[in-house]
Amino acid sequence: MADARHLSILEELERKVLWLSTWTIHNANHLRASEDGMKIGGHQASSASLSTILSALYFSGLRPEDRVAVKPHASPIYHAIQYLFGRQTREKLENFRGYKGAQSYPSRTKDIDDVDFSTGSVGLGVAQTLFASLVQDYVKAHGWMKDRPEGRMISLVGDAEMDEGNIFEALLEGWKHGIRNTWWIIDYNRQSLDAVIREGLWERFEALFRNFGWDVVILKHGSLMQEAFKEPGGERLRDWIDSCPNQLYSALTFQGGAAWRKRLLDDLGDQGPVTRLIEKRSDEELARLMSNLGGHDLPSLLDAFEKAREHDRPVCFLAYTIKGFGLPLAGHKDNHSGLLTPTQMEAWRTAQGVRPGHEWDKFEGMRTSQAEVERFLAEVPFVQKGTRRYSAPQVPVPEKLTFPANAAMSTQQGFGFILNELARSDHALASRVVTTAPDVTVSTNLGAWVNRRGLYARESLVDTFKKERIPSTYNWEFSPSGQHIELGIAEMNLFIVLSALGLSHSLFGERILPIGTLYDPFIYRGADALNYACYQDARFMIVATPSGVTLAPEGGAHQSIGTPLVGMAQDGLASFEPAFVDELAVIMRWAFDYMQREGGEPDEKTWLRDETGGSVYLRLSTRTLEQPQREMTPDLADDIRAGAYWLRKPGPNAQVVVAYTGAVAPEAIEAVGLMAEDRRDIGLLAITSADRLNAGWTAAQRARERGLVHARSHVERLLADVPPHCGLITVIDGHPATLAWMGSVMGHRTRSLGVEHFGQTGTVKDLYRHFGIDAQGIISAAEMIAPGRPIRHLKAV
Repeated sequence: MADARHLSILEELERKVLWLSTWTIHNANHLRASEDGMKIGGHQASSASLSTILSALYFSGLRPEDRVAVKPHASPIYHAIQYLFGRQTREKLENFRGYKGAQSYPSRTKDIDDVDFSTGSVGLGVAQTLFASLVQDYVKAHGWMKDRPEGRMISLVGDAEMDEGNIFEALLEGWKHGIRNTWWIIDYNRQSLDAVIREGLWERFEALFRNFGWDVVILKHGSLMQEAFKEPGGERLRDWIDSCPNQLYSALTFQGGAAWRKRLLDDLGDQGPVTRLIEKRSDEELARLMSNLGGHDLPSLLDAFEKAREHDRPVCFLAYTIKGFGLPLAGHKDNHSGLLTPTQMEAWRTAQGVRPGHEWDKFEGMRTSQAEVERFLAEVPFVQKGTRRYSAPQVPVPEKLTFPANAAMSTQQGFGFILNELARSDHALASRVVTTAPDVTVSTNLGAWVNRRGLYARESLVDTFKKERIPSTYNWEFSPSGQHIELGIAEMNLFIVLSALGLSHSLFGERILPIGTLYDPFIYRGADALNYACYQDARFMIVATPSGVTLAPEGGAHQSIGTPLVGMAQDGLASFEPAFVDELAVIMRWAFDYMQREGGEPDEKTWLRDETGGSVYLRLSTRTLEQPQREMTPDLADDIRAGAYWLRKPGPNAQVVVAYTGAVAPEAIEAVGLMAEDRRDIGLLAITSADRLNAGWTAAQRARERGLVHARSHVERLLADVPPHCGLITVIDGHPATLAWMGSVMGHRTRSLGVEHFGQTGTVKDLYRHFGIDAQGIISAAEMIAPGRPIRHLKAV
């Protein structure tokens, strides 16, 4: 427990943090009111409710190894604390929510002040801490991170934020994995954006967390309240507080001491001990007592955090707070969009002892000397090790990824073969790969990898079938050395655990190369978490299979349409859709390297920002295709990585070029063969990444606009010699817009074929014909876009 002097300085710092955060928001609104009319009052009220908790954590409770996901609207509090530590600049605070200023919501990639986890899309940062704890256990279990202590993974959660379903999915997964070292602090201010929350919700939270094996610490009554409860009549006051409806408590808090006095005397006045307890306090003292909830009481918070450090069990702190605590708008149900008026702000500035013109001074208004406060800040445990972001050496990647030379196979099978060959090897890369899947390990061809590398668990668990000598294709045992993390059916969990694994080099100083597999259409189920993971600059590989209507017998529920567009649009994600396994091997080899890159200039050959690195999405198929028998030359490998290559280069008088991607390769090849007699110099372009072709093209255009007139992208070079009169047919088992832009590169007439509507059951042949992406559909499109004599092999349907 902190001594009196320590506590006194903490209380002053907490008041200073509240002032700085409120002034930051006030200043931002003042500066931007004439620009866009946007108000950010929600930050003012939500930040205030967490000022004490965050101050207790950062100025006392945290250690350098701890990692925190700060509630989104509390970012001004967070930035103010880092400003006092010297890790945030005044310029960025003054420009809060402005261009290159401190971010509205804490951001790993946009902020400079050592943000651990980005937040903003509510619920995701909460779950991220749970999975980061799982990753920390994984790293420790594999014998890495030996010289670093285990940290607590901590989330500041709004009570309304607990409505997010992904939080409950994560809780269940955490229970399965015996999660440790995780603290969730629920800011129980009993207000959401639109309302006051339902009565008794705290009991549901308590039961829920206890059922999942968490400790629950309820911080309801602060030290002032606890002292008052010891007075004659105090028990009746406690009973009244504990039974007071949320809306009434909020309303009385907003109204202040006189309202508290009237209501308490009306409800409890007995002309005896309770009346004396109330009457002995002034209105100001009574208001202070009744707002002294556990989440605003430093002694209670410090004691709770200290006790929780004595063990590694997960802990839920249910901290009662008041939204807008310490501000004139505290407790009002409309305060989410409320702002202090200039008059209120001026009065509050005066009350804080802040002189006009000195609002940003770090120690303005503090009674303790600057030297003593600076000494205190320098000795705070959290800052003792300087920077808390680690780096890790790159894991070497083999020159070539091998696979069995089968005459026919699918890209999904090829993926399994490539991983199996890696698992058999003793290459350093194999030990750093970790796989995970939402209960689709077998059906996404991870089975062989798991057979060789095992499933991860903190404690060993034998395969009962193997022990009982029952034959099985899969010999799966759980152990601390396993390299596959088994997940339940929840794609949100998949992407959040990939995010945590993909940040291991930064969070824990150990490089992990995660691969997550799932069914391609269910990318949508985890799209928010995928976006969140990329925003954090986590590094991982998504292998999504099966894709498209090629999974014909399963019907529309399992057939994807728009996922190629997701791959193109998602920042931080390089998307590929190879047709053949030799292409896949080249791409995966490149991906393992790409996932580890950490900065550099664009490649002036492709204009892609490959040196900055990122994550990778592979859209694969279950369709078995005949594999080309060819040598993988360096030039061919370069073209595959850049996004496309000529399977058949068009001649100088070409009338038609067919550009395909993925599993429709046989139909494109067949169509080109059938048209060859009736259309001159036909070309066949194999596209391995529409995403990278498009990104390179747009980047090259921007380069030319900046004066680099010779900048040319890969797709521009590929199409440079295609005659202007030539028609371009694009085809994909996915949305046609994926490739429709290609006609704009050189101005060719274009017909884009693909899938725009939900599929149905049937054979691949049935569905390709239905959607017009079979050979006949391609030929029909070619006859319309490149007129000439009838194409003799076009059949009437």
